[in-house]
Amino acid sequence: MPSGTRWLATERALRRLVVPCVAIIFAAGAASGGDDTTRTSSVFAPVSAPADAAYTAAMLVLAITAGIAVVVGGLLAYSIVAFRHRPDDDGSEPAQVYGSEQIELAWTVIPILIVVVLCLVTARTVYDVQGATKPPGAVDVTVVGHQWWWDIRYPDLGIVTANELHVPVSDPARPTPTFLRLESADVAHSFWVPRLAGKTDVIPNRHNRMWIEPRETGLFLGQCAEYCGTQHAHMLLRVYVHPRAEFDRWVAAQQKPAVADATAVAGRRVFETTACINCHTVRGTVATGRFGPDLTHLMSRDTLVAGAARMTPESLHAWIAAPDQVKPGSLMPAMQLGDRELEQLVGYLTTLR
Repeated sequence: MPSGTRWLATERALRRLVVPCVAIIFAAGAASGGDDTTRTSSVFAPVSAPADAAYTAAMLVLAITAGIAVVVGGLLAYSIVAFRHRPDDDGSEPAQVYGSEQIELAWTVIPILIVVVLCLVTARTVYDVQGATKPPGAVDVTVVGHQWWWDIRYPDLGIVTANELHVPVSDPARPTPTFLRLESADVAHSFWVPRLAGKTDVIPNRHNRMWIEPRETGLFLGQCAEYCGTQHAHMLLRVYVHPRAEFDRWVAAQQKPAVADATAVAGRRVFETTACINCHTVRGTVATGRFGPDLTHLMSRDTLVAGAARMTPESLHAWIAAPDQVKPGSLMPAMQLGDRELEQLVGYLTTLR
């Protein structure tokens, strides 16, 4: 065999051995990643029962495939070393052996058994997640995907918000899961918070369901996982998991009507006399639109435009003045307000806490 050909064969063999090992190392690194929930969105760091089930199944698959990689890579490495070209080779063909029934039976039966095991584990995982029953005290939430934001409603609590889901932590002694009803107002979306549960499609004219049962408090990041248009990448999702008492305080604050700040009367007048009221709701005012996010407690949110910007007066100003520059393709029109009216409107919106 020419030296160039031998080197190419050796390189390919090493690649087949090293690449799976590198994948396993990265998986292990993700599993032991940092605890900063604002930065970690790894499926290898689950903190919720559905995510635990998916993680267990994934670890089994990784273990089996890693074992296969080690066996195949070991055989390749042995073959490369034991049967390499030597100076005293006479160039003749080695003995050709065919028809080993034991070997053929092994490489037929073992893969079949592996596939059967993986099918059974997958079926059990799907059943455990999809077949879960809702216990008393569970929180019901309806999530509606839009281009490009999330409408979040708590039908039993009378709360409507956007892009930021707030849920209580689940106490093992008193489980408090959150059951989500997923809908779409336009195109196909996909709801995914990696550390809390697997992906669930959000399909027009269809209601899908999923649930989460977080056992840790904190912030967990999610994303629309189905390409839904030009701003798909800016359709972010934030899930805040609170201690029960803190969640109850959040609920009480969200159930209150909008703040009536006497210093923002002019801005409220601008809001109520423009097309804003056709798309947005502010409870306690004439604004009852449902096409855009509910603004009743706008400033209680950490982000604006489905996570594309931090919630600040400056971001609000830029967004209202030129929505298409902040989020190209946005369905929100520019209101063409004068500088004074724009300042008054932003001043009013910043009072909605």
